[in-house]
Amino acid sequence: MALLNASNIRSQAAQSLQLIAFEGQSSSDVLAHVEFENPSDTSLFKAIVLGACRYFQRLEALSHLLLRKKFKPKDQDLLCLLIIGLYQLEYSRVPDHAAISETVNACRLLKKDWATKLLNGVLRNYLRQQEQLNHTLDNDWETKFSFPEWLINRIKPHYKGQVEQILEQSNQQAPMSLRVNLMKTSREQFCVALDDVGLGYQQHPLVDSAVILEQAVPVQSIPGFAEGLCSVQDVAAQLAAQLLAPATGQTVLDACAAPGGKTAHLLEFTHNDLSLDSVDIDPQRCYRIQENMERLELSAEIHAEDALIFMQSKAEHYDAILLDVPCSATGVIRRHPDIKLLRRSEDIAELVNIQQRLLAAAWQALKPGGKLLYATCSILIEENSQQIDAFIHQEINARLLDLTPELSAISQSKLGCQLLPGTQNMDGFYYALLEKQA
Repeated sequence: MALLNASNIRSQAAQSLQLIAFEGQSSSDVLAHVEFENPSDTSLFKAIVLGACRYFQRLEALSHLLLRKKFKPKDQDLLCLLIIGLYQLEYSRVPDHAAISETVNACRLLKKDWATKLLNGVLRNYLRQQEQLNHTLDNDWETKFSFPEWLINRIKPHYKGQVEQILEQSNQQAPMSLRVNLMKTSREQFCVALDDVGLGYQQHPLVDSAVILEQAVPVQSIPGFAEGLCSVQDVAAQLAAQLLAPATGQTVLDACAAPGGKTAHLLEFTHNDLSLDSVDIDPQRCYRIQENMERLELSAEIHAEDALIFMQSKAEHYDAILLDVPCSATGVIRRHPDIKLLRRSEDIAELVNIQQRLLAAAWQALKPGGKLLYATCSILIEENSQQIDAFIHQEINARLLDLTPELSAISQSKLGCQLLPGTQNMDGFYYALLEKQA
């Protein structure tokens, strides 16, 4: 990978945004292939791209208000560059003059010198009309909250009185949350180490392994990270091991497991005393699971296989199953704002079908008396409570177990636990714990 210099930040950001917004590539894939000579420039580049994704719908609409005529399809990179310039003027700490001059310079690096005066004029015009234009955009929910209309319309019927809060929270920058490896240290001891290096934090009240940092830092700055004393994982995701609560010595499956955070937590929870199969269809992502296992000194059987086919060959084999199914990821938009650009309304029915098939296969792989934890990082009821309601009516030996009073108190669903983005500083997640009656 060739390292870029600082002069390329905006031009590279425009090209990366184009790949995400118009060619459907994920930000994780796009950003992984770009690195600058100075790590702080890489951080700025990523912040610009993800920030432009976060507010893309609003900024694209703003560009249409400012341009006399739209850019041609061959000039989508210029539209993305304009959106990046507008993002910096509206949302970043970059001084206005620097945002404009750097955007114009990036236009030259894209070899489109003819557009330099146009971009300069449009950005300056925005500053002159900023208040009026923002007022116009605030009159429509899609542009006020920078959310696709289809997703707003799916949320509205089920979260009356909470929709604006959900959209606002989904646009917030998610905190950096850590899972303390309680197999190696206590949370109290780990926090002393954080104190020693001057990192501010909060201990989360719901999960005894969870610590939320006041500011995100490189993992190399976290004491004990390389030695496996902690991992980066949202608090809501850390609930999985606590809810499934496998007993030592049990045979357990983590289906759709990559990148392996929940696999690791299940093992840490039982002091590495499980016969655990960790399954994911993507060999590259399975490699990441293996890396996590090695850093944390844990043992799991990792299978690069289709979880559906794998489970169909394991009739009544597992004491406990964690089924974290593929989903719309609408609960983690604050971490992955490109979801608003990549996901489509028509995707939901296909995802629901995949979830149904995985749930049926997992149920067959579960021993009588065993427990299955169904999980998504979605806030759409079609993937969550409706999915579980249909399942327990279909499977007569399926019993929905109660969750903790603390979780029930903050759940937005009476069937399982629905967490909304930002609730107690957590991502949006859904959990349902099922027991297979003998």
